[in-house]
Formats: sequence, structure tokens, C-alpha cells
Amino acid sequence: MNSNQLPENEYSSFNATYIKELDNVSLIEELEICLHDFIRFVQNIPMDKFDYRYAEGKWTIKEIIQHIIDAERVFSYRALRISRNDKTPLPGFDENSYVDNTNANARNLQNLLTELAAVRQSTLFLFKSFSEEQLLRMGTASDNVISVRALGFLVIGHQKHHQRIFKERYL
Repeated sequence: MNSNQLPENEYSSFNATYIKELDNVSLIEELEICLHDFIRFVQNIPMDKFDYRYAEGKWTIKEIIQHIIDAERVFSYRALRISRNDKTPLPGFDENSYVDNTNANARNLQNLLTELAAVRQSTLFLFKSFSEEQLLRMGTASDNVISVRALGFLVIGHQKHHQRIFKERYL
């Protein structure tokens, strides 16, 4: 399935921001490709930019990479629960609190990227394991209806969104 085939009733208007970042991509292929593109992109950022904040209270690049990792874990967990036909509404998460409670800025960049790659590998195995029926299952997360496959595209779109922010505001 490609992202342009994803019906808008499978995700919220808030998540549309991230889904709209995608240009007719295949879910599994793009989960693999965009990780490698992101790592190459980050490795070309000058070292003095990783602790830079473009405004007071904004996150550093290292904090954003940690945020991408944390969000992917949350999105994958939601996909797992919904795919298994768990009808329990899943709560949101406070991304600011998550970032405030990391030590991302003290971490080595390569360590962060290695962790991101490991999390993505897990995400890939998870999404490759889903049947078509499971990918179509709908559940509730953050008080909004979402499908398993939309969560996969959300992982990709969220990463691409932050990569675009890096280009626009950090470099």
C-alpha cells in the first residue's frame, strides 16, 4: 500500500500534518529508505549544530533525534495493541515531558543514531508481520481514531517532518 491510498478517515487532522509529508511512498520500503536517508543527512550536519537551539525553549537536534526515537516506540506500541484487536483507548503522551526527562544532549551522536536504527529495525519487523487485515484495524489513540497502517506512515512522516525542520531552522 502507498501513502496516497490511505483514506483520511484512518487518522486525525493532527496526524494529517505528518501523513501529508509523504509523497506516494510504500510503507515497508519507505520505513527502510527514509531511515538511511535520515542518518546520512544527520551525519552531514556540522558538529557545532547538535546542541544549537534556534530559539529559547526549543529543542536541540540531539533532543529531536531522541524525540523521534521515543515517538516511534510509542507509535509502534499503539500499532501492536490495535493490530491485536485491543479495543482499549490508548492515551496520548507529553512529548515535552519526555524530552525534559532524557539526557539526549549528553549522549554521543553515533549512539543516538544506532539506537534509532535498532528501533526502526524492530518497527520494520513488526509491520512486516502484520496481515492485511491487521493493517486495516482501527483503534483509538490520543482520543482519535487511527489505523495500524496509518501509524506506520505516521512513523515515516514524523521523521520527515523533523528532518525538514532541521533544514529550515537549524542549518
